[in-house]
Amino acid sequence: MVAAISEQFDLLLPLIEGLRDAAQRERFLAGLVARTQARRGVMIMRLANAGASDARTVLQIAAPRAADDPPIDIDRLRALGLPASAALRPDRVYATEEMLNFDDGDALAQQRAALTAMGIRHARWMRVAMDQVGEVTILLTRQREDFTASAVVTLSGLAPYLRAALRSFAAASEERLQRAMAQRALARLGIGQIALDETARVMAADEVAERQLTFIATPDGRPGRRLQLPPAAADRLERACAVIAAGGEDAPAHLVIAINDRLTLMLLPAQFETSAGMPCPVAVATLRVAAREDERSGAAVLRDQFGLSPREAALAEKLSRGEMIVEAGQQLHLTAETARNYSKRIYARTGTRGRADLVRLILSGLAPLA
Repeated sequence: MVAAISEQFDLLLPLIEGLRDAAQRERFLAGLVARTQARRGVMIMRLANAGASDARTVLQIAAPRAADDPPIDIDRLRALGLPASAALRPDRVYATEEMLNFDDGDALAQQRAALTAMGIRHARWMRVAMDQVGEVTILLTRQREDFTASAVVTLSGLAPYLRAALRSFAAASEERLQRAMAQRALARLGIGQIALDETARVMAADEVAERQLTFIATPDGRPGRRLQLPPAAADRLERACAVIAAGGEDAPAHLVIAINDRLTLMLLPAQFETSAGMPCPVAVATLRVAAREDERSGAAVLRDQFGLSPREAALAEKLSRGEMIVEAGQQLHLTAETARNYSKRIYARTGTRGRADLVRLILSGLAPLA
């Protein structure tokens, strides 16, 4: 068993590294083409939750002797009437003869002719699938001699490893999507966050924090970074993280640390759990900078959300930015009387009791995320 795994190490390592990395996918398929002495290799991945625009990821690799061959036309191959990928039994390796239509002589002749024209005289297909996760289909082709039995064993033996890699790829893709959505929303609001351990070492930082703060290497050579802060602020941050980690009664519920006239950090205990075996921060430092949505985009959201006219929505958006009714109306070429009338309709449609209440409603609603 150890020898068998050692022999396939060049194939298994890219799967362990992860199918989410395009370079590792290429490395895996290139190794499989070389190990099976295939002329060309194709890998098609589909995730179960993929949208129509990115329904499949197709990778093709050619052996050095086939470097000048044109790539396999996947759409043309699908149009030949071969069994669809979903019809292939998972983990089973199919030969070319098993994919052809022997019930229709004319169709069989057309399939053989088309495959020959595409440089596919001998081929092996294998599909690996997981319900609610996705599937990977491998196609290996040769032009002269058929594949050896050892080549087929090599391909079929990869099925469980491909399945595990597919599961990891799908999980990583979902986590990346969730992180992108969360960070995008926070960035629209000007919010940045930094995860810290018990020594105030930075474990992770989002894009807003990276732009607004300065990070330096840890002086003790440990992995990670530290925040470059004024000495007094750095000392307060380190002591607070240590106290929070200790979990005593004197642990602060929150701590506000002024960095300069422009930036202030709010430190909170990290009240969330990570997966087993993953390091968990003891605290999260949050900053916020002034950030507002594009004025036209915000007005469009208010218009659609509350049924305002375009002018009313534009006026409401300006009021949410601290402008007075008459001055905001002048910017929209409205008379003072018209602006006041518009404001009354805005209050009525939004259910607010005045300008302050309107500002509260808008800033806590969807418009800032537009």
